[in-house]
Amino acid sequence: GLSYTWTFNNATLALEGDGRRFVSQQTGNLYLAKVEPWDEGTYTCVVTNGDAQQRAWGPPTPLTLRRDGVMGEYEPKIEVHFPETTYAAKGSAVRLECFALGK
Repeated sequence: GLSYTWTFNNATLALEGDGRRFVSQQTGNLYLAKVEPWDEGTYTCVVTNGDAQQRAWGPPTPLTLRRDGVMGEYEPKIEVHFPETTYAAKGSAVRLECFALGK
């Protein structure tokens, strides 16, 4: 299968022992909690297919901190992304995801 890692400023992002950053091996998403000034830089997703011994890089994504401390007017909200109908075979596992953000 596939595995996901991220680079930070062209170096592999080390996550061991880091409770603020997490890479989902389901989606490849990188999650950062409590962003700090030293998190500013360029992030790139790296997808590796171990079976085919191939690797692909996503586009570089810059993270820039706002210097004025203003985050904007973000009302707390919950986003749920479900298809209109979810089908599952009896005895199978189903995963429904929910994402929440707010200020």
